[in-house]
Amino acid sequence: MYSDDSRYSAETTDSDGTTNSSEAAYPTGTRRFDDSGKISLDHIYTQPDPHAYFSTLRKLDYRIPQLAKPYFSQLIREFRMVRGRPPTVLDVGCSYGINAALLRCDVTFDDLHERYAPPGTRPTRDVLLARDRELVRSRDGLETSRFLGLDSSGPAISYASAAGFLDDAVHANLEDRDPTDAERERLVGTDIVVSTGCLGYVTERTIARVARAAGERRPWMAHFVLRMFPFEPVEATLAGLGYETVHVNGVFRQRRFASAEEQSLVLDTLSTVGVDPRGLEAEGWLYAQLHISRPRGVTSPSTAHPASGRRPAATSTRPVPPG
Repeated sequence: MYSDDSRYSAETTDSDGTTNSSEAAYPTGTRRFDDSGKISLDHIYTQPDPHAYFSTLRKLDYRIPQLAKPYFSQLIREFRMVRGRPPTVLDVGCSYGINAALLRCDVTFDDLHERYAPPGTRPTRDVLLARDRELVRSRDGLETSRFLGLDSSGPAISYASAAGFLDDAVHANLEDRDPTDAERERLVGTDIVVSTGCLGYVTERTIARVARAAGERRPWMAHFVLRMFPFEPVEATLAGLGYETVHVNGVFRQRRFASAEEQSLVLDTLSTVGVDPRGLEAEGWLYAQLHISRPRGVTSPSTAHPASGRRPAATSTRPVPPG
């Protein structure tokens, strides 16, 4: 675990020559990178509350949960229209319950920034939990869906549950094993599976285990995945389970690069997997795409995306503006 007092300076340069500096909680002089080239921020997911998560990611202009919110909301509305009831939504890689908080309490990501990382004195975990429980109570009935979380971080998922953002949670790493009977009991009946950034680290193994554990009626899925991580293995696995996948046109800014070194490493990864970064990652941002998968034969009154369902070519994608 790393202290918030340890910091590094991160800089990236846009095509117009503008230098963007960011700081994040990280040990001075220690920049660890994962196999994809991304800087490791694992420490922000293992704290007892979301302070480090928000104070770190704010400096990198992290925004994908906010961009994902209207798409998830629309998918929930579609499910209600098709099935006639509110869904049970499972967030894979839920961490501190961010997506559930945005949907359940109808707040913005900026609201959560101010809540967990305000200027001045840092609130204690107990104070934050008391505020969150009151927020959930005040929004009771606003969103009647049931929210589940799956994450390998005990501290993060414990906070999300204690705050009331999640109705139930599974603390597990399903990359390595099938769910236990107790975990399967929690996952059964899942109607919609969502994620914002964990795929690439979480693979088709977890997604398949979640789909099977949900029961005979396969859940709908919506995954925001960084362009450096090919979605084809997940899509092929889901196809074998009876799914059809739509690749939503457009790309979504996830965050700025933490450093020029991170950007260079990620550009190398993109080149390796055959993704053209011109106009996108080459300009200083990580970008994600949205993939929506439903069981074959499911008809929907609309779609959970504003554009046509073709896979966008890397050379022709345009960023989806913030909602």
